[in-house]
Amino acid sequence: MSEEEYAFYQALTENESAVRELGHPVLRALAQELTDKLRRSATINWQNRKDARARMIAMVKVLLAIHKYPPDKQAEATEKVIAQAELLADSWADGA
Repeated sequence: MSEEEYAFYQALTENESAVRELGHPVLRALAQELTDKLRRSATINWQNRKDARARMIAMVKVLLAIHKYPPDKQAEATEKVIAQAELLADSWADGA
């Protein structure tokens, strides 16, 4: 697991019910998929453009639903994942 994937994994595992219901292997796979899709979808300054940010948020919500992340915690998880993606945005835009 890369540092980026681990950062998303940590954001997802802050919810104890998600860890209980899904388990670490599912959350690890979700973190890896989130990292891959967010990195590929990131455009320069996406976090500052409402339309681009909305697309990223929608993508996170869809992935959480697909992986059956507990619905009561999806909004909180989405916020944490997007916050993490914003921290990584500059390096992604530079192609790092």
